[in-house]
Amino acid sequence: MNDYPVRTGSMLYTLVDPNKGHEVAYNRWYERDHFYAGCLIGPWLFAGKRWVATRELKDLRFPEDSTVTSPVDKGSYLATYWILEGKHDEHFKWAAEQVWDLYANDRGFPERQHAHTVMFNTPWAHYRDENYVPIELAFDHPYKGLANVFLDRAENTSEEDLNEFLSTTVLPSLLSDGSPVASCVNWKPIPRNDDIDGNAPMDLGSPTGNDERHMQMFFLEEDPRTIWSLFKDYADQINESGLASVVLVAPFIPTIVGTDTYTDQLW
Repeated sequence: MNDYPVRTGSMLYTLVDPNKGHEVAYNRWYERDHFYAGCLIGPWLFAGKRWVATRELKDLRFPEDSTVTSPVDKGSYLATYWILEGKHDEHFKWAAEQVWDLYANDRGFPERQHAHTVMFNTPWAHYRDENYVPIELAFDHPYKGLANVFLDRAENTSEEDLNEFLSTTVLPSLLSDGSPVASCVNWKPIPRNDDIDGNAPMDLGSPTGNDERHMQMFFLEEDPRTIWSLFKDYADQINESGLASVVLVAPFIPTIVGTDTYTDQLW
């Protein structure tokens, strides 16, 4: 079998800050309860991963004036989840009901602030290797870091032209042989549904971005702090092309599951 039927169709991306003084409690609540009860036990959601941005990593974010996170260093913990292709509506119908049930049973966590919680779809991937780790397995592979690049397509640029530029010009250079960047998945945000998202038991943070927004996830085989110049160069190439503007580049590392590591390094 060369064409496997387990495919990522959409994603939940949730970037959050615990309130100061509640870092350990938040980490444990999310990891030991909400990661599962709020997401993974739901239908058609098949993989998830938690990431963290320490103070040192937040200091690498750019540009300083971002429309994604304001201020630019807002958001410490990132959780990302894959939903099976074609099953987005079914999963989030369950999720919209589940979150209210959890909060009604005192299983929420009020001492947190969402920086940017958004759903994405229409993914396409670019890989470094011929024998690659598919995106569907990326959360289970021991990558050392994640880089997120948010960009807004220019008004006179079509989505097809931007995707062609990314996939044929800048991504092959960044993901060349021997690069520590193994793969990239490109996403489009799903506009929030006021009937569902507007009725959430918390504020979901900054807006999703309009149709011009793209969000890219790069899976890294080295600590992002050691290779961040690659992403500065990548962003420069995009900005200089005139086809899009980079509105946030942010690095993360995986949390160490079952521990409170990094909870004292957020601020």
